[in-house]
Amino acid sequence: MSEQNNSFNYTYSAKEQSEIEAIRKKYAADTNDTTDKMAILRKLDAGVTNKATTVSLCVGIVFALIMGLGMSLIMSEFGDSLGTTLEWTIGLICSIVGMVGVIAAYPLYQWVLKRERKKVAPQILKLTEELSQK
Repeated sequence: MSEQNNSFNYTYSAKEQSEIEAIRKKYAADTNDTTDKMAILRKLDAGVTNKATTVSLCVGIVFALIMGLGMSLIMSEFGDSLGTTLEWTIGLICSIVGMVGVIAAYPLYQWVLKRERKKVAPQILKLTEELSQK
C-alpha cells in the first residue's frame, strides 16, 4: 500500500495579498518606516486644507442663510407675520450683510490656509528632509 499525500495548497490573489499587507501594516510596530512618515506628511498637509475648507464653508453657509432670510423678507409677506412694517428695510440689510459674508468666505479660506501652513511648516519641512535623505 502506498501512502498518498492529501495536502491542500492555496495561493492568495493579488487583491487579497494587498489586503493582507494592509492589515499587517496596522499591527507592525516599525516607527522608522518611510511609509509611516509619508502618511504623517500626507495627514498634516490634508489637515491644513481641510480646516480652511471647513471654516470657509461654515461661514459661507451661515451668511447664505442670512442672505436668504433677507430676500424672503423682501419678496414675501413674512414681515407681516412677524408684526413689523419694516420688512423691506430689514430684508435689505440682511441681504447685504449676507452677501458680504458670502463674498468674504474665500478670502477667509485663504487667510486660514496661510495661517495653518505657517503652524505646520516646521513639521512638514522636517519630515520632507528626512524622507528625501533616504
